[in-house]
Amino acid sequence: MARALPPPTLDDAPPAPGLYVVATPIGNLRDITLRALDVLAQADLVLAEDTRVTAKLLAAFGLSAKLERHDEHAAERSRPKALAVLADGGRVALVSDAGTPLISDPGYRLVRDAAAAGHAVIPVPGASALVAGLSAAGLPTDRFLFLGFPPPKSAARRTFLAEVAGVRATLAFFEGGSRLKDSLSDMAAVLGADREAVVCREITKLYETFYRGTLAELAADSALDAPRGEIVVLVAPGREAEATAADVDTALADALSRLKPSDAAAEVARALGLPKRDLYRRAMALKAAAPETEDPGP
Repeated sequence: MARALPPPTLDDAPPAPGLYVVATPIGNLRDITLRALDVLAQADLVLAEDTRVTAKLLAAFGLSAKLERHDEHAAERSRPKALAVLADGGRVALVSDAGTPLISDPGYRLVRDAAAAGHAVIPVPGASALVAGLSAAGLPTDRFLFLGFPPPKSAARRTFLAEVAGVRATLAFFEGGSRLKDSLSDMAAVLGADREAVVCREITKLYETFYRGTLAELAADSALDAPRGEIVVLVAPGREAEATAADVDTALADALSRLKPSDAAAEVARALGLPKRDLYRRAMALKAAAPETEDPGP
């Protein structure tokens, strides 16, 4: 059995003054970073989404700090206090209950105001349920769109999903267990029943689970009726809708007003992913049927 390593020694050098945006574990306490512990140990003020949650985190590592609640209800009161500490040359740490602050959590107004006042804003990166889910999902990650929590009501949720149905990027959502089944059903109906998706539950925790399948399969999975824990839903990129004949004619007409038919066909072929030869024939037909105008060339 391997010998246990001694606990790490924290850096005694005080951090530079500024606002530190500090990521904290999303479930496994061993995901804390040494730099996060350095900052939390020496911060003059720690702004926490829930001071009770953050107090437990600090106690787990033998730390204590001056804590101030900072959420959507308390931000108007705590933000001036934090700015005052920064104005005096102090160090303020901003944390959420879990993960990276400002990722679907409060705090952006504080960051904006601190930067506008000329204070340094320093990220202390670490755990993020969004990035952890993407890294293990097996879906394309060259482009992704984070959409936070979908609306709680089905009608609003379906409208919200329709707006991003054709986005050529992996879609990432947070969702609560009690609404997961209904959200998956709406996603299947709006985004496409056969669209590949992954539901990530309790990432880094004891019961971490990844459910993979189409949106229709996941919506029908009884294990996802009302699961407990934190959930990330990832949906594979959408496919662009195939251009209609009317779309083609509109694009060609616009291109023909500026270009000769061969160049117009080439431009529309690139934009719509259609064969240039077919588009050239259609461009010539549109040109022949159009009223006499100044000719941009063959």
